[in-house]
Amino acid sequence: MKLNPEAKAIYKGIRDEIKSRIQLKESLVYLEKFSPTNNKEEIIGRQKYLKKNLPKIRPELKEFLAKIRPIRFRRDYLHDRLLVVDDSELEKARALEVCDVSSEPLDGYTIILGTIGYGIDVSLSIAEIAPELYILPLWENKDVLKALSNIKALLGEDSVSNEILVHLREIENVMKKRKLLSELDEIVREEEKRLNERIEELLKEFSLTLSGKDLLDFLKKLKEGDYESIFSHFSQVENKILEEMVKSEERLSNLLEIDVEIFSRESLYPVEVPTERIEAMGSELEREIKMEIYLKSREVLRKIRPLIPQLREELKRAYELEFLRAVSEFTQGFTFPELIDGGIGFINGRHLFIRNPQPVSYAVGEVAHLNGLNGERVVILTGANSGGKTSLLELISQIVILAHMGFPVPAEKAWIEPLDELFFFRRKRSSYGAGTFETALRSFARSLVKEDKKLILIDEFEAITEPGAAVKIIGELLKIAHEREFYVVIVSHLGEDLKRELPFARVDGIEAQGLDENLNLIVDRQPKFGVLGKSTPELIVERLAKKKRGKEREIFERVWKAFRG
Repeated sequence: MKLNPEAKAIYKGIRDEIKSRIQLKESLVYLEKFSPTNNKEEIIGRQKYLKKNLPKIRPELKEFLAKIRPIRFRRDYLHDRLLVVDDSELEKARALEVCDVSSEPLDGYTIILGTIGYGIDVSLSIAEIAPELYILPLWENKDVLKALSNIKALLGEDSVSNEILVHLREIENVMKKRKLLSELDEIVREEEKRLNERIEELLKEFSLTLSGKDLLDFLKKLKEGDYESIFSHFSQVENKILEEMVKSEERLSNLLEIDVEIFSRESLYPVEVPTERIEAMGSELEREIKMEIYLKSREVLRKIRPLIPQLREELKRAYELEFLRAVSEFTQGFTFPELIDGGIGFINGRHLFIRNPQPVSYAVGEVAHLNGLNGERVVILTGANSGGKTSLLELISQIVILAHMGFPVPAEKAWIEPLDELFFFRRKRSSYGAGTFETALRSFARSLVKEDKKLILIDEFEAITEPGAAVKIIGELLKIAHEREFYVVIVSHLGEDLKRELPFARVDGIEAQGLDENLNLIVDRQPKFGVLGKSTPELIVERLAKKKRGKEREIFERVWKAFRG
């Protein structure tokens, strides 16, 4: 479906409103599939798709869909392992580009794998050589798997995410150790601090058991910081401190699941673990953890690898559901239009971007569902300033565009003929002169050239030229549109003159009905079919006469009296 620039701007506003509701960028691709089309079968297909899927959307889905993100399986090169293969396999093994490959054993690797009976026996596949490239992304995205599981549960469907999560529990313990490894320095320093505090307590407790010369000697050495002398003379406190050291090391051993002997027995206080000793322990722990992660990952991947294609489908479906959720939220209370031949119409349509809009019913062409119409394809919309004429053109555009996207529309009921083109000519409020007039005239003429099915919406063409000339120009343009059976709605204050020129056209009117207690115009924005609308200058003068003070008020009262005779 072809749209002119102003119609495209309305389409962009609709798209932007839907996009603002989509939480996942991966879901935006689905919106691209719903650009306006003139293909009736395509529109019907889109409507069927949305009618089938939108009822599945529940409010609770939003929370879980927000947690979805891509799970990307890495293709990293792992420098911690060596793959030993036969000479005949070297080229194929190196082509995997996953780790170092050799035809003979080499030193300096944490993990040695082989296809020739050396190291851990593997086949030439990434899943066997580097199963972590599959398992670690799944582990890091457990929240995504849980969200997928919850989404499927809300839809009443089974999820492979549940089974994957169950198997991932098998690496839970080693992953906890890996986290501890990243915090090793902090863990050791915390235990070091706790041990020193405990030694201080022991020294204070021990001083309370001493008396006489021993106490004086102990306090003197304590004050001087001569701890070696204290420990050599008072073996009882030394033994207590050694016991606390053993307890600290046992705590670390249990936490890290390796044998820890890290505190020096030569300098008992203050305890201070050298950084290089922590690094050495970390290196030992890292080697054990890497080997355990490899073995556990290989074991788990053998169980879940067949589920990964289904997992990808679940993720894809989640992105689709997020698109559908945004559409459902945007189109709440909308209805699917009926596709017809011969006209465009709707009952109780509501402007998308006006807060609390007055519902309006309108039609152009053969729409038998509204009274007072005779199938007119050309309509002249007249009436009060600020009465909603431009807003009605915008509403017509919104409903037509949404219908051609295959979406529901903001109306109680709607009937739309699939069109090839939509032209919307909005009045440029600050543009006047010969150049502006010529540009507008050329644009209108272009809209009349191709004999496709089209709707042309024009907002006050006469504002850019003289009223007398406007009647002649608009009259001829509308005659051409009528001859080619185009649909046209034109907003004009020249309704009476145009009606004389164009007997085939319908003239509708929006009228102001008076002033409210705040002296604001009361306007019924529902056009009256076949009735010329008045711009109600009398009400505007009345409002000014009541609002102004002093000399200005006298002037407006005099003008108002002239209206009343």
